Amino acid sequence: MGQEQNAKHCGNPTPEGRLSFLFRRTDRQLRRCIEKKVNHTGVYQSQHRLLMHLNHHPNCSQVEIARELEISPAAVAVSLKKLESGGYITRETTESDNRTHRVTITPKGRSVIERSEQMFWETEKAMFEGFSEEEMQSLQQFFERIYENLLRDQQKEE
Repeated sequence: MGQEQNAKHCGNPTPEGRLSFLFRRTDRQLRRCIEKKVNHTGVYQSQHRLLMHLNHHPNCSQVEIARELEISPAAVAVSLKKLESGGYITRETTESDNRTHRVTITPKGRSVIERSEQMFWETEKAMFEGFSEEEMQSLQQFFERIYENLLRDQQKEE
């Protein structure tokens, strides 16, 4: 079945519906590509994002991580616990506040970060192969507008 027929088959007869279907399908394919590449590292895709965020923002709090990655503080806590038990990070309680932990990436974690960054770069390069600079800029602007539209719509609902 062709892409357009497949989109219509999924109950999306409008242009917005077809584009939304293609967006979700592309997102699923990107996730599958990344998951396949990072699967052998022993770290889940969401944990890779967290590790790389920690690498770029070494002294941030769990609340800051949650806000930046747009996930719940509880999800951050669970991921940090799994990363710690896997030997990818260490957490030490700070002297000034027993509730605050200083997170340090271990050599094992650094190795995963280096491999992950390479894998993500390769995936991004493949994803945008054949796109001109102008097309990339247009696509960026479109995604930013889509995001802002969705954010505005969500705020209306709240």
